[in-house]
Amino acid sequence: MPRTPNRSPRRPDPAALPDPLHASWRPSRAAVASGLSSPQAGADARAEPGWAASLPEASPAERGLVEAQLGREARGSLAVAARCRYGLPAVVRTASRLPDGTPFPTLYWLTCPAARVAVGRLEAAGWNALLSARVAGEPDLARAHADAHAGYLAQRDALGRLPGDPGVGGLPGRVKCLHVLYAHEVATGSDPVGRIVRRAVDPVDCPGPCVDPSRATAPAPAPGPAAG
Repeated sequence: MPRTPNRSPRRPDPAALPDPLHASWRPSRAAVASGLSSPQAGADARAEPGWAASLPEASPAERGLVEAQLGREARGSLAVAARCRYGLPAVVRTASRLPDGTPFPTLYWLTCPAARVAVGRLEAAGWNALLSARVAGEPDLARAHADAHAGYLAQRDALGRLPGDPGVGGLPGRVKCLHVLYAHEVATGSDPVGRIVRRAVDPVDCPGPCVDPSRATAPAPAPGPAAG
């Protein structure tokens, strides 16, 4: 399925990006006032342990859209956890194991191509190390980061517990993969480091729908892990 935009996302102006060492990681006042977020945990109803497991399995058409975004086959169970402004999948919830039984610890996977580019540019700018240092130096953020990890594991456990409770994205001790933490925040609203990233890249500079929903067909199968 061809991509529909006629240009790639614009590169952000480094001077316009927030300082990762000072950008707020707490939920917005509007979110707290609406009752969707807790000022203590920074979480809303989507962070409940059973929420991810309650999501309906992706339809064949939705799965075709995800595979078109990824450019290859997606193995295992998928559910759409968040959508972009065009109604296309932006984040999917995966299963804790692949069909052959291989553990797959990443519960939320970022499928939006424009968002992947935007977050990747922050990683290239050294945000992983900067945010790891910030987590290590700010006790409140460190606690919120650890709480996000515990919430992630609780949601994943509802789909099937993995031996050793493997973490993802560097959780809980450091910041390793901004894509994973951003996907967690977009899906659940409960990841403090992902919230910093989201405030830097949202609204994502997307030149148009990345795939054509009217032409949702899966690409030829190719080897690859789950949704990632």
